[in-house]
Parts: sequence; structure tokens; C-alpha cells
Amino acid sequence: MNPIVEFIQHVSLFSGMSGLELNAIAAFMEPRRYAAGTLIFEQGSPGSEMYLVHSGRVESIIKDKDGGEREVYDFGVGRFFGEMSVIEGEPRSASCRAAEDTELLVLEGIDFYRLVWEHPVIGVRMLSAMAKVMAGWLDEASGFLNDLVRWGETARRRSVTDDLSGLFNRRFLEEALASRFSRSGGSPPHCSLLMLDVDRFHAINEKHGRDAGDAVISTAGAAFGRLVREGDVAARLSGDEFAFFMPEASPAEAMAAAERIRAEAQTLFLEFRAGKDSVPDRVYLSVSIGVASCPADASNAEELYERSDKALFRAKEAGRNRVERWVKTT
Repeated sequence: MNPIVEFIQHVSLFSGMSGLELNAIAAFMEPRRYAAGTLIFEQGSPGSEMYLVHSGRVESIIKDKDGGEREVYDFGVGRFFGEMSVIEGEPRSASCRAAEDTELLVLEGIDFYRLVWEHPVIGVRMLSAMAKVMAGWLDEASGFLNDLVRWGETARRRSVTDDLSGLFNRRFLEEALASRFSRSGGSPPHCSLLMLDVDRFHAINEKHGRDAGDAVISTAGAAFGRLVREGDVAARLSGDEFAFFMPEASPAEAMAAAERIRAEAQTLFLEFRAGKDSVPDRVYLSVSIGVASCPADASNAEELYERSDKALFRAKEAGRNRVERWVKTT
């Protein structure tokens, strides 16, 4: 048996074809060898041949706008490539090179059309098989793109989320503030910022250890995340310090929200044990909150941040477990 026929009869592109049909195709195929690293064709070049991998492996590469190379596909034994340029008459969409010592069976474009013209049944079967295989490749590509989108979204979320609290991080809060002020057209936007500390957090950490402190942050973060309005940004800044950015919130709305958060925090408690058989130590939480609003208290993001932080300091100085709004002092 013709060695090319013996090979292609097991290739999906030619499945179901008779011996006569396979011999007709094999007559037009030229074996061609490429050493590892050899360029088979270049991106943008005219496409006048299609290829079937007989042995070895071929990698498909595209060049990005900066001139770098990125591998987009890998063709192993039995895979065909280069057909779209022949069928559509378009330049090569990517470069292909031998990833290792490779032998290809090459079908000239003109011979492919001769096959279609002289043996229409063969042409229909080949085109149908190509369509099925390419549909499979599109499914693979779709799955890859979906994975890429999911990975990108996960990476984006990880870059702006605090793992311990489950809330946004300082970076995202600062981006949200900057974005809100940049879109205000030069006039201060209506918004409010709440700054919050967990009361006596460092004492809990010192008495019960770092794991206990982490549990406090996680518990508080879960509760805070349930209390924000749609469009608000709840973030953990560092340690036991949190912030709530409330676009369009008036001073009265911000103070009411702060009081709700303070009241909810009072209902939270955790139990810690010094040892397996020890009596649990129940620790109730409380928070101190400072509030500042724009344009009533501040005219830019920096002032809003600074003045809500000063209001927080006043709340702590006044005995903790309370809400204070920024007040201008002389």
C-alpha cells in the first residue's frame, strides 16, 4: 500500500473515504521535511499550500504589536493547517515553524481545487471534514477564552480585594474616590466617607493571638459587607481600619449608615479558648466611626479622607463605640 495512503486513511480529515479516493488524494500530496526551528511560512505571507503533519510537531505563532512572539496553537501528528488561507485567498494569519524535526504532507492550493473540480465527492467530503474539525478547534478556543476571562476576572478581583475581610482593599477605595471626583466636572461631588476602627483590637490580638485577630477581621468584614448600599464601597485599609465610600450620600444619610454599622457591630461576638479544655472567653466587638461629607466638609478627595480620619480620632477620644462627624475647629 502507498505509505501516504496508509497514513491518511487514519486521519479524521479523510475518514470514510474509499481506497480509490484516498489514492487520488495521495497523488497530489508531496512529503516535505523540516528541521526543528525551521520556518514553514510567515504571518502575512500569501497562502498557496495546506499541510498535514505526518510526523513531528508544528507550532503556530503570532507577533504582537511590540514585535514579541506568542504561541497560539500546536499541531501534532494527523492535524492539518494552512487551509484557511487557501480557501479564503487571504494572507497567513500566523507564522508556523517546526517545533521539532517534522515531516509534512503538502497539498498545493491549485491541486486542492483540481481535486474539488475533478472529484467533487472527495471535495465535498474534505470540506465537510474540515468544517467539523475547525468547529472542534473553535470549541477548544472558546473554552480557552472562557478560562482566560475567568482567570482575568479572578486576578482582577484578587488585585482589588482583601482576602481576610472579603471586602475591597485600599487600592480599590482610592481608585473609586479618584474616579468619582474626576467625573464631577470640576465641582465637588456629593458623597460621604466613613472611617472605622475596631475598638481595642490590639488588646484582643495580644491576649488571644494573631489567629483571634484574623477571626475578628473576617467576622467584621462579613457583617460590614451586608450593610452597604448598592454602589457603595466597603474596604479594609489595613489592620483593623475600614472605610465606607458612599457616592451621593448626604451627611444625614452617612450618619444614619454609620449608626447602623455601629449598632450591628455591637451584636457581634467571638469565643476564644486558651486551651482545649479551658472555659471560652467571649469577646464582644464594638467600633468607632468618623464621618465626613462632600461638599459640606471637604472639596476634594484628600480633604474627605483626612477629615473623616480626624472624625474617627474624635470618636475614639470620646470613649469609643460611637459615631462622630468632622467638625471644623478654630
